[in-house]
Amino acid sequence: MKKISSITIVKNDETNIRGCIYSLKKCSDEVIVLVDSSSSDRTLEIVKSISSIKYEEVEWKGFALTKQYAVSKSTNNYILWLDSDEVLSDELIIEINKLKADNEIGDAYSIPRKAIFIGKWIKHSGWYPGRVVRLFNKSKASFNDNKVHEGLKFITNNTPIELKNDIIHYTDRNLVHYLNKLNTYTSLAAQDLIAKGKNISLLDIIFRPFWIFLKMYLIKAGFLDGMHGFLLASYSSFYVFVKYTKLWELKQGK
Repeated sequence: MKKISSITIVKNDETNIRGCIYSLKKCSDEVIVLVDSSSSDRTLEIVKSISSIKYEEVEWKGFALTKQYAVSKSTNNYILWLDSDEVLSDELIIEINKLKADNEIGDAYSIPRKAIFIGKWIKHSGWYPGRVVRLFNKSKASFNDNKVHEGLKFITNNTPIELKNDIIHYTDRNLVHYLNKLNTYTSLAAQDLIAKGKNISLLDIIFRPFWIFLKMYLIKAGFLDGMHGFLLASYSSFYVFVKYTKLWELKQGK
């Protein structure tokens, strides 16, 4: 039977971290949790109270570097990665355990993700199935250097195998949470654009947000998600507007 190490990093997420860890324990042979040392809520206390896991309080190094550090602490070749506001569905846990029992684990697997936005599953808007690669062989992949929306870079070009069942992502519990996250993420995204040498024009600031709203709400049928779909398209458009205006500000040397 193959063995899996799971990793998650967390800061100030006392609402979700317990469910995340318990879902990982149901199909992992080793659970590694890194808690940001600047957490100010009950996150660390909750993590300490859960038995049979490995945890460490760490200084924040950025999303990708902190996750790569977590991988370095693992003792198994196969890594299952979740964010603290995600859980494995019961069906996905069964599917992963079957992979382990069959002793047939490929280099990487993509998993559909069911995003819950302000209490509702977003079925349209381009958000579902929203596949993400979260189970991989650590000798074949490592985290990229993106400051936000980090992912994996692979040594080989093999296409990830698709699993059928969902990760459940409790992405934003309310609009205050979304807007607080938006401010942090847009700053990091603007820095990523700077690092890639991205130029900025007035047309980017005008048309990119408009295109995001059009794509999510009309082309990707976000209107079928009701008010949630309208809010999601509107705020996603605003996210792009803020990201590119922050890029413009960085270009001015501010």
